[in-house]
Order: sequence, then C-alpha cells, then structure tokens
Amino acid sequence: MKKLVIIGGVAGGASAAARARRLNEEAQIVLFERGEYISFANCGLPYHVSGEIADRDALVLQTPQSFKARFNVDVRLHNEVLAIDRQQRCVRVKNRVTGETYEESFDALILSPGAAPVRPPIPGLESPGVFSLRNLPDMDRIIAALDQNKPTHATVVGGGFIGLEMMEALRERGIAVSLLELSDQVMAPVDLEMANMVHETIVGHGVDLRLNCGLQSVENTEQGLQLSLSNGDTLTTGMLISAIGVKPEIQLAVDAGLAIGELGGIQVDPQMRTSDPAIFAVGDAVEEVDLITGEPMLIPLAGPANRQGRIAANNVFGANDSYNRTQGTAICRVFDLAVASTGLNEKRLQRAKIPFEKVYVHAASHASYFPGAHPVSLKLLFAPDSGKLLGAQAVGRDGVDKRIDVLAVAIRAGLTVFDMQDMELTYAPPFGSAKDVLNQAGFLASNLLKGDVRLCHSEQVANPTADQLLLDVRNPGELSKTGTLEGAINIPVDQLRDRLDELPRDKEILVFCQVGLRGHVAYRMLVNHGFSAQNLTGGYKTYLAATARF
Repeated sequence: MKKLVIIGGVAGGASAAARARRLNEEAQIVLFERGEYISFANCGLPYHVSGEIADRDALVLQTPQSFKARFNVDVRLHNEVLAIDRQQRCVRVKNRVTGETYEESFDALILSPGAAPVRPPIPGLESPGVFSLRNLPDMDRIIAALDQNKPTHATVVGGGFIGLEMMEALRERGIAVSLLELSDQVMAPVDLEMANMVHETIVGHGVDLRLNCGLQSVENTEQGLQLSLSNGDTLTTGMLISAIGVKPEIQLAVDAGLAIGELGGIQVDPQMRTSDPAIFAVGDAVEEVDLITGEPMLIPLAGPANRQGRIAANNVFGANDSYNRTQGTAICRVFDLAVASTGLNEKRLQRAKIPFEKVYVHAASHASYFPGAHPVSLKLLFAPDSGKLLGAQAVGRDGVDKRIDVLAVAIRAGLTVFDMQDMELTYAPPFGSAKDVLNQAGFLASNLLKGDVRLCHSEQVANPTADQLLLDVRNPGELSKTGTLEGAINIPVDQLRDRLDELPRDKEILVFCQVGLRGHVAYRMLVNHGFSAQNLTGGYKTYLAATARF
C-alpha cells in the first residue's frame, strides 16, 4: 500500500491518519477536510459558549502544521471531496478557496465524513438568529450573536446531548431559556423515570421546559423570532438553537455506489470495510452493530469513532482487526447533575422483545458520614434467567461516571448480577462505601433471582388490586414532608414486629419505604411471619420519579 487518502478529520479521520503513520513511515497519507480545522474538541464547544473553557485555542487539538511535523500527513483544509471514482481509484476534489478542481489517486481510502445536524422542513428555520452547533465556526457565530445582540431569552429545540449542554451554557450566561422537546423526556438513552430526575433539575434551574412540544414554524419579527409550537402556543425569543439531532453524511458514499444500511448509515463489516474492499468508513457516518442485540444502530459518539479510525488504519496496512460492536455508553452533565447510561434501556428491551428484570438502588456516592456525599440513583436491567447484565442508568451529583464505567466494562465482559456482589471496589470514606452502590444493586438483583425477595414496581403500587394492601413503613414525620400513596397503612418498620396483628393475612402486602432498604427489612419480617408480600424496588423515591409529569 503506497497511498492512503482520508476524507474528513476530527475524531475518526484524524485518529486513522495518526495511527497509519505510526504503522508505516513510507506511505503517502493525504487528509482532506472541507472545513478549516482538522482536529478539534467538538464535545467541548458548549463549554466555551458558557465560558467554562475560557481559551478557545484549547479546543484546537491539531493544526495542519503540527500534524505535518509529528505525523508527516499532507493535510489539505478547505478541500472538499466531490466524488469518488472507484474504478480509477481516485477522488475529485475542489479547493474551496481558489475554486480549483483536481483529482487525487489512492490505493486505500478511509471515509470519515461525520454527521450533520438534522434540518427538518420547518418554515423559517433558515432565518437569521437560528443556529446549530457542529464545529468551531458554528460556535463562533453563536458567541458573536450573543455578544452583539445580547438576547435576554433563547430557545433550544431538542433535549439530546447538544441541546442539554447548550441549555446549560446559555443559563450560565444569565439568559432565560426555553427548552422544547417533542417527546415526553430529554436524554433518550435513559428511561422516563430516570429522565424525570433530570427534568426536576432543569426546572429547578429556571428553564422553561416544554415536553411533548415541537417547533412548527419560525418568523422573524421586530420583537425577535416568533415560534409557533405544536401545542398551539407561540413563543418570542431572541435566539434559536436547533439541536434536533444528527444524521450520517453519506452522499459521497451513495454517489459512489457503496452499500448503505437500513438506518441510513454507511454499511461496514467488522473490519470497518465498506462494500468496496479498498474503501473503509468510520465514525458518525457508519452503521454500527449493537453489542447485545446484534441489531444495526447509529451512535454518534467520539469514543467509537476514535477506535474505528485506529482499526481501519490497522487493516489498511494488513491487519485483520475487528471492531467489537457498540454499547452506547454515554454521560451528560445537566447543571449540578450527571445522567449516564450503558447498554440497553427498558424501551429498547421491550421493542426487541428481550425478557428482563429491573431493580433500583438509591445510595450515597461515598460514605454517608463523610461530608459531600450525594445520592446516586441507579437502575439495573438484567436477564431473568442468567442474571446477565443488559443495561444500566444512573443519575446523581457525584460518582455517576465511575459506576456506569464499571458497569460498561461488566456488560462487555458478559458479567451477571451475581458477579456484582463480588465486585471489590476501592473504599475510603471520601471516595466510596464498604458496600458500594454496585454491590447493593447486585445483592438486590441476586436476591430477586434466587427467590429471596419478591419485588413490585411503581405501576403496581399505583393500581393495587382488591386483594392487595399498601404498607408504608417510613416514620410519620417523613410522610408529612413527602406524602404517601393513597390508601396506604403506615406502620414504621421498627414497630412492625409488634403490630403484625393490624395487618390482614388474606391480602398480599405491598411494602414500601423511601428508597427500598427499610422496605426489604419489613418484607423479610412479613414473609418470616407467614404473610404474602412484595417490596417496592427503589421505594417511594422511584415511584415519585416514575409518576412525575412536567
């Protein structure tokens, strides 16, 4: 292989170029980038808008000069590849500065065109004052508009990663923000009850959150942008950030006759090779395979793109490395909260008709007696027969990242809830607990599968049957602060043993406390005395999250 051409920089293309040079000092490597930056931290863009990352240059990871000096790669900025000629093994390129068009040959080609913001056919979406955020020039335009126009109100459309990060960035700049989301929740990778914890934080930080609400049209008026919404409302705003989502940039591949997958991404094999053996594709433009289901998926994340770029370069130079699927591990900061997930969520498990069980745990991020401990709310999804881990979600102010990272590794390793009981994790009061959140989730899930506990869920306690009785085992003072379930009897857990005669033995007792721990103690007490019972996993806290409406 004498000449490698790479189309597109940033995560996939730049990592492929660097890896290619480390493998082969003699090959000619040419990287085309139609924009003005070869490698930048696109995940950091919202944090420069907010001012948290003060130095703009910190976002520029490599320049053509630094890439040439270190890796001897011929980087051509402002050069757009117009077409791929597979027969002649060349690409047609336009220099966007001079207007010149020329051809460049290749022996192997790596496509890394990325994904473009979704621009639905909404009237007025091209108006001045409407922005999307994909690259540094987009960021510069947003900051310039903020500085020049000084809007007092901005609207963000879309509750995904970019939408949430831009919502936070604008609030950090002291701007009133409305967030529009067409579905009933933000952060689609997590389930509704976990997202509701995020909704509470969003509203608590003064954001006008509008769920089940889409944008229908934009009109430029003297007062600002007038937005017509799907619920019939109108909204006047000084700036609109469109963060509806992204879609793979596949036009080059389509025009070249390369195979496109059923979800609209470039189809590749495990070696990242397209339907043409001389052409590879990586990053946001490709269709990946889900680690658990084996189904195709689109996952626009930097981690997979970097690994794919490395694997493609390895295989260009004779290796036979495989990309081992994607599990979609992700995290997002929303003000003082973190929300993260890995593997499958409940919605996807239901769509795929995969049987599952679930448990919830709310525990401290480190030893509760040490200052600074915060609750970590963890949802664990697993197979009902083997206990194999299928997915996890967590929300909290501290320690969310390390729990989801451990579970991401556990899922990839094929571990079970029984293995979670034995996880030996670091413990010192400032960092963790002797019985970590993950251990507690493992104990609870293992108890369920072994038959040591029967669990119920929020939908069951919200609608108990005639032969069921709700038992709240919290202290009366807690009930006065948070409320309780309608019709529930209150017997504090520490009094329960002496008051069992107050409970009917011809009904099933649905036990609940605040987070599930005292409920488990009460459950064991009841069944040891001959009662039929179930404990509400995650307790009243999970019930409130599952039934909240924003």
